[in-house]
Amino acid sequence: MKKELSDRQRTAVTVFFLFVLGAIIGWIYEMLFYRIDAGQFIRRGQGGPWLPIYGFGALGLTILCYKRKLHPLVVFTATVIGSGIIEFTTGWVLFHFFNGLRLWDYNTEIWNWGNIGGYVCFRSVLVFGIMGVLYVKWAIPGLFKWTSKMSSKKLLLIFIPVAVIFAGDILISYIIRPLMSVT
Repeated sequence: MKKELSDRQRTAVTVFFLFVLGAIIGWIYEMLFYRIDAGQFIRRGQGGPWLPIYGFGALGLTILCYKRKLHPLVVFTATVIGSGIIEFTTGWVLFHFFNGLRLWDYNTEIWNWGNIGGYVCFRSVLVFGIMGVLYVKWAIPGLFKWTSKMSSKKLLLIFIPVAVIFAGDILISYIIRPLMSVT
């Protein structure tokens, strides 16, 4: 007897793929930007070719926009404002409550117009707004369509290895490696 995925399970798998897609697109964006900015490729992130913070942004967009017919200008504006607030707040909190920790600093980058304390700049939120519109217009409906047409078996054959690799990478990069460097 074949086990079919329920609609809820299929949606969860699709949302996971949307998270990973957002994390990979963010990594590509940063790799390309820092190639232009520094004149060479600079490794971004900890482990694999993804930056989980972009995956969380993609999840936020998915939750806010899934099954809603929002005008692209609304998506763009909401993404610009939301990402600006998140970037500024996260950067400020990391710097002021975690011993001056800076995971990014727009003070040192090209095209940093509208820079506020190095935490947020107009270029970054403009790019996030554009990527948000493209993500909502094509990635979300495209992945839902793709996974809905795929058999449960094929979907799981793709999902399980990706999930194991992603989870293993996060475990090694953010938990095991930092614990080993403490000693």
